[in-house]
Amino acid sequence: MIKTQLRSDQAAMSLSIACLLHCFFAPSVLILGSGYFAFNLGDELIHKIIVILAIPFSFLALYFGYRNHKSTAFIAPAIFGLLLLIIAVTFGESVWGESGERGLTLIGSLLLTFAHLRNFQTCKALS
Repeated sequence: MIKTQLRSDQAAMSLSIACLLHCFFAPSVLILGSGYFAFNLGDELIHKIIVILAIPFSFLALYFGYRNHKSTAFIAPAIFGLLLLIIAVTFGESVWGESGERGLTLIGSLLLTFAHLRNFQTCKALS
């Protein structure tokens, strides 16, 4: 059980970091490799796919972690981080502009990554 939880936290952290990296570095990659890509890395579909994957991974990892350590301390930052990511993907650029979307993504990803890192460390300390 703990091994499954640790893997799910690692996957959730990876998705959060991938979202953050995509948001901040996709424009540079597009400029540098503009003629080489058959698809657009800046497409909003990629943002949506990452968030859609992050939601179940995050909930599962936090649920398994809770079952191991019974601490709810990491749930609020995780939910707030996920909400910010969902808001950034849903409304982002059209409401707050590109800088606002990046800001929401940055804060949401950092909160979610923090929550999973603390959950991971707490569960690892139990094993």
